[in-house]
Amino acid sequence: MMWRMCRRSRTICLSLAFITVFLHLLLALVSLSIYHQPCDPPQTPRTHILRDLARTNSISAGVRGLAEPPTDNAQRHSSNKDAKKDAKGHVQTLSDKGLSSDLSKLEALFDHPLYNTLSPAVPEDDWLLKVKPKLKASEKSSMMWVSASQEGYEDIQWNSSSTSHPPWLRFHLGINRRQLYPHRDPNMEALTQQLATHRIVSAVQKSGGTQLKLVMSFPNYGQAMFKPMKQQRDEETDYNLYYFSDFERHNAEIAAFHLDRILGYRRIPPVVGRLVDVVKEIKHVTTDRRLARTFFNSPVGNVCFYGQCSYYCSTEHAVCGRPRGLEASLAVMLPDPTLAARRSWRSPWRRSYSRSKLAKWKTEPDYCSTVKKTSPYDQGTRLVDFIDLVILDFLMSNMDRHHYETFEKFGNNTFLLHLDNGRAFGRHSKDEPSILAPLEQCCRIRRSTWQHLRLLSLPEYRLSDVMRASLSRDPLHRVAPLLAEPHLAALNRRLKTVLETVSRCLKQQRGDGGGGEVIYDDLAFI
Repeated sequence: MMWRMCRRSRTICLSLAFITVFLHLLLALVSLSIYHQPCDPPQTPRTHILRDLARTNSISAGVRGLAEPPTDNAQRHSSNKDAKKDAKGHVQTLSDKGLSSDLSKLEALFDHPLYNTLSPAVPEDDWLLKVKPKLKASEKSSMMWVSASQEGYEDIQWNSSSTSHPPWLRFHLGINRRQLYPHRDPNMEALTQQLATHRIVSAVQKSGGTQLKLVMSFPNYGQAMFKPMKQQRDEETDYNLYYFSDFERHNAEIAAFHLDRILGYRRIPPVVGRLVDVVKEIKHVTTDRRLARTFFNSPVGNVCFYGQCSYYCSTEHAVCGRPRGLEASLAVMLPDPTLAARRSWRSPWRRSYSRSKLAKWKTEPDYCSTVKKTSPYDQGTRLVDFIDLVILDFLMSNMDRHHYETFEKFGNNTFLLHLDNGRAFGRHSKDEPSILAPLEQCCRIRRSTWQHLRLLSLPEYRLSDVMRASLSRDPLHRVAPLLAEPHLAALNRRLKTVLETVSRCLKQQRGDGGGGEVIYDDLAFI
């Protein structure tokens, strides 16, 4: 009897022991499942987006033009650095609270009378291009352009009506002596949508230049200049680098277009950010053998290429997807030079591009007087046109302005093309006062430019706020803001410097008894 009781007690004890062990194991598993998630590194919005894009090989969904603000979902993808907590501990992002206010400022700015002045009708000869009337068969030229390969391209069904023209052609036909496009351009949304979403049927290297650039072609025969991402948005240019050794940044090209538009210039061709599939949209469609043979896979499996150019075209400076998605800027191409020739002008304030030699304008205090006596700066608006370009460059800290271009058809009486801005926005912590030398030495500025700058210094139109709003309409804003906040803050600081420089010029003019007018009254001719 005692033996049976002991055996039964042992069975009960063993059962209790097994139950205890089982409960401990269950508790351990539950604990691991609870605490496993925070131990994983958090994925940024950029990682999620790139992974989704790698699966779909498309960025067409949700991409909007410059005329349309981003959706709430896009705003939520903003950098976590902008997140703040209120008194109750609830997270509030800059996008949720500030972006709608900034967008309102931008719309108010573009509605301001200064941006909507009535301009006289454009004379027939002031259009860059014209649509030719229908020619007879005997009048057709054997030199008319025909594509060498129709594969991947749409059938041409254009006529004299602008509604039949693709957006890029409407842009070309809208260029005139005064500007590249009008303030309220009805074609802008369609044009930027094409740059951001249309299928790429060809990619070849752009000849010339010091860094890698590609020419991308679309099915409707439109073309765009492609510049790849070379530097993270929050990186600053190395202080030990000379300006002529700096990278060209894709986001600088995009931001320059928006800034040029906000200043009321409209002298930079439209630029849009795009996530490009390196394999599908470059490697598989290129006919450029020099480019094709530079593709390789990195040690971590990313697809890379480097092309051929003067600087940074090597395996050490390759452009890589993640694993295939690559950020880039796409700028609509200007009309072919065979149709609309352009003239390149050497900047009078060009830097020496030497580590030891100083340029003349740095050593001659009365240098501007010499420039004013030299064609084409001795008449017309060329000097104040150049000052406009100087102000743009100073605001975005672009030291690499050695040349500029104009359309030959318009002679010396036309605007300057503000091209090649990839080396802008390199440093936000330091301003480069030497960029403003032409304004300081010549003390000359357009009245319209002066009024635009003063308007942008007001709190209700603050330059950094309207730039933030304008850039939020670019497709790449969904990945991350195109300009880091310190760059936006630097715009306000530099704008103040420009205004102070003009104020000193005006004070000096009053001290000289009114000799040498500072303000060129271009508004009087409108």
